[in-house]
Amino acid sequence: MKRRIVTAIDVGTTKICTSIAEITENGSAQVIGVGISPSHGLHKGLVVNISDAAQSIKDSITKAEQAANYKVESAYVGVTGRHVSSVNNKGVIAITRNDRLVRSDDLKRVLSNAQSIKVPNDRKLLHVIPRNYAVDGQVGVRNPVGMHGFRLDVETHVITAAAASVQNLIKCIRSLGVEIDDLVLEPLASSEAVLTEDEKQVGVVLADIGGGTTDICVFKDGAIWHTAILPVAGYQLTRDVAIGLGLPFDVAEEMKKRYGSVMPIYESRMEANPISEDGHGISYQDLCDILRARIEEITRLILLELPRSDYESVVPAGIVFTGGSSNIAGLETLGRDITQLPIRVGMPSNIYGITDALRDPAYATSVGLLLWGAKNQPKTRWGKLGFFNRVKGMLSKFFN
Repeated sequence: MKRRIVTAIDVGTTKICTSIAEITENGSAQVIGVGISPSHGLHKGLVVNISDAAQSIKDSITKAEQAANYKVESAYVGVTGRHVSSVNNKGVIAITRNDRLVRSDDLKRVLSNAQSIKVPNDRKLLHVIPRNYAVDGQVGVRNPVGMHGFRLDVETHVITAAAASVQNLIKCIRSLGVEIDDLVLEPLASSEAVLTEDEKQVGVVLADIGGGTTDICVFKDGAIWHTAILPVAGYQLTRDVAIGLGLPFDVAEEMKKRYGSVMPIYESRMEANPISEDGHGISYQDLCDILRARIEEITRLILLELPRSDYESVVPAGIVFTGGSSNIAGLETLGRDITQLPIRVGMPSNIYGITDALRDPAYATSVGLLLWGAKNQPKTRWGKLGFFNRVKGMLSKFFN
C-alpha cells in the first residue's frame, strides 16, 4: 500500500512551523519531520513583504525536509488575520427522486445552494461548513444520507477572507514550488488538536493567542457556531512591557517568557527582588501588572464575541486557551476569576512520532493542520496543478 504523507505549514507572525506526517491506515498522524524558523515579512497574520516571507517559509520547509528525508510537493496552509469574516447561511433543496431517499449527491447540492451567497470580488470563499441538517422540518439531523424526505435543509457556517491577502500567501508558497492542498482557517485547525468532542457538543470557546492575532472559534452542539480574529495577542503583550518598562523589544520578550505571570499574588517570593536580563533591571511586580492588564483585556474581548451575555448557558465547557501566549503562568486562574467559567490550556494531542517539539500550545495550529489533512482529501482549487503534475497524479492513481 502506498503511504500517504501530509505536510502542514503554519505561517505565523512570530514563527513558521512546517511539519510532515505519515498518515497510518487507521487515520492517525505519525510526525516524521518538523522545521521551525523565525518569521519575517509578516504582520498580524498578513504578508507585508513577499520575498522575506517566502525566505522564512523556505527555511522552515528545508529543515522539515531534512528531518523527514522527504521532498515537500504540497501542503495544508493555515490562514488568519483581521480580514477573515464569517456568516451563518441556510440552503434548501427538494428531493425529487421517486424513492425520496437522501443521497450523498443531495448533500453536495444543498451545500452548493447554501454557498450561493453573494461573495464580493475582493473576497475568497475559504470554508462552507455544515452545522446541521433538517429533513422535512425535522431539525438536528447530523447525517441525513439514507433518510426519507421531500425537502432537505442545511445550516452552514461560511468563512471568507480578503482575496488579496490570500493571493499574497499563495504566491509566497507557490514560488517555492509547493502546491496548496487546502487553505484552513487557523482556529479551525487548532480545534482539531486541542478540543474534545464532548466540549464541542456542550459548547466551548477556543482562543488561540498567537504572536499577532487571537483566533476564536465557538462550538455548540458538535458544530462550529462562530469564528472571529482579534488583532491583539503576544506581540502586544511584549510591546506593552517594552514601552511600560523602557526595555528593548527582544529583552522584553525574553523577560515575558522567563518571568511573566498574571497571578503574581501566588508568587510573592520574587516580589521584593528586582529581576534583570541582559543588563536591564525591572520590578517583577511591574512586569506582572502590565501582563495581567493586557491578558484581562484579551479575555474580555473574547467574551464580547459571544452573541449572548449568559455565557454559562452558551459555553458551559468554558474557554480553552492555546497558542504560544497561553503558556504564561496564572492564565487559568485569572481566566476563571474574570469569566466564572471553566478554563484550561489546550495541549496538542492525537499525534505520534517525533512530537517533542510539538508538545506545546504554540504548535496547536501545526498539529491541527496535520489532523485536518489526515481527515480530508486535498482540494486543487487553490492553484492549478501543472500539466506534468496532473499526468503524474493520474498515472500514480492508475498504477496503484
